Amino acid sequence: MAFTSDPSDSILRSRIEDTVRLCDKRGVPCFLGFLDLREQAYVQTTLRGVSSDTTICFYGGYTDAERTMLSVSPSYLPAAEDDYPICAIAFRYRSQKKLTHRDVLGTLMSVGVRRDAIGDILCGDGLSVVFVRDEVAPYICEQIDRIGGEGVTVIPQYSGDLPICVEYEFIRETVASPRLDSVVKALVRCSREQAAELIRLGSVSINHIPTESITKAVTDGDVISIRGFGRFYIDQVGPETKRGRLALHARRRL
Repeated sequence: MAFTSDPSDSILRSRIEDTVRLCDKRGVPCFLGFLDLREQAYVQTTLRGVSSDTTICFYGGYTDAERTMLSVSPSYLPAAEDDYPICAIAFRYRSQKKLTHRDVLGTLMSVGVRRDAIGDILCGDGLSVVFVRDEVAPYICEQIDRIGGEGVTVIPQYSGDLPICVEYEFIRETVASPRLDSVVKALVRCSREQAAELIRLGSVSINHIPTESITKAVTDGDVISIRGFGRFYIDQVGPETKRGRLALHARRRL
């Protein structure tokens, strides 16, 4: 499965190659990011077949982070979680005020913080936590005292509990086959023809890589993104039911 042409890909490729060269030169873990899910998939494609003397990992400051940093390390010195140049900053505010991901991200970018220096943003009742690159953390703590019109208390180097903000809709369906058009039909509850059209229009990605193949087989663990419908995690395709169809277990991120 190939990536569509994107001018930013050549820039990212150069940054990846620079990170690998720096690791080879220094003999220590080197880091790149934060990267979004598509960029992570591009990194994995670019570094496929990299030397066995090199270890590639992703980490975003906590388990299951969506935006992560890439570490390129010598095989004898893999990066530990504490090695990643990531800092968690918390903002406390009145629980009556519901701050959103957009509120926090907008405030960070309004004071000049680059998007690639910002990882996941977790928003809960009276508490939002953002993961950022170490070098921008002091600046953020100095610059921000309000978010979305709400006064906030800044907690540098936060290490407490994280807001639980990821919820899923669980999907249990049956499909005629593991073909992508059949699975998309079940996920968004449309006709097979409508599912095929979504795919042909480039609205569907598997594991963050766009595909226009309606016959592409979907397997356990795949992540399917459908523009306008969200992101779906495929937990299981199969087994076959008594009626000769395949059970489909999936989750949609809310």
